[in-house]
Amino acid sequence: MGENFWNASLEELKRGYIQDSESFTCLLCGERIEKGIIYPHEGVYYEAKRYVRYHIESSHQSVFDYLTGLDKKLTGLTDHQNYLLRLFYQGKSDKEVQSEMGIGSTSTIRHHRFALKEKERQAKTFLAIMELLKEKDRHAPAFVPPHKTATMVDDRYAVTEDEQLEILQKFLPNGIVGQLINFPPKEKQRLIVLREIAKSFNSRKIYTEKEINQILKGIYEDYVLIRRYLISYGFLERKSDGSQYWLKQ
Repeated sequence: MGENFWNASLEELKRGYIQDSESFTCLLCGERIEKGIIYPHEGVYYEAKRYVRYHIESSHQSVFDYLTGLDKKLTGLTDHQNYLLRLFYQGKSDKEVQSEMGIGSTSTIRHHRFALKEKERQAKTFLAIMELLKEKDRHAPAFVPPHKTATMVDDRYAVTEDEQLEILQKFLPNGIVGQLINFPPKEKQRLIVLREIAKSFNSRKIYTEKEINQILKGIYEDYVLIRRYLISYGFLERKSDGSQYWLKQ
């Protein structure tokens, strides 16, 4: 769902879902809720639009919590700013925030509020500049957006759509239904290949290690290597004892 997430409007990101003529789709995990269907849950019946909101609340707590939980390279926030925003979102007063963080005084917290407001204004200005640039820059390459669960966003993610296609044709010419020719030597190549391999897993399913291995064996002989990289690059998550694996959202 990376493309939908990054191409969503500000209003769509705020509410956490997009819609088309047939369904509502959660931008945070890709859950698709069909229109025209009544969804029962714990004795309550929801129409589709209300159910997608319920899904976001029950699965992700809130859009705010999900967004502030993203990597700092994706939000542009420092850990300190992120903590402040979470406390403000909880409705705490400046005095309560100051007490909880143990810093300065209430005037210090007001200064942080002002700094965050400045960041908002700068973000709006930059967004307007980039939108205007799109109308004129005919040579800008189409970049592949980073996956939302990336553990570290850096130069490895500067990949154009053409580069992605070229790398996949080289290492996975038949897609995930075929075999990986060999494990890519460069990190950028690995990232693209691993992102494609991650499509082999169902976001709604919890897997055992045996099931994970079975799927990966069909793609590459050194399935342990692939499994390890899928975890380190933020595509898969697992319990500490390795008993359960799932697609990270």
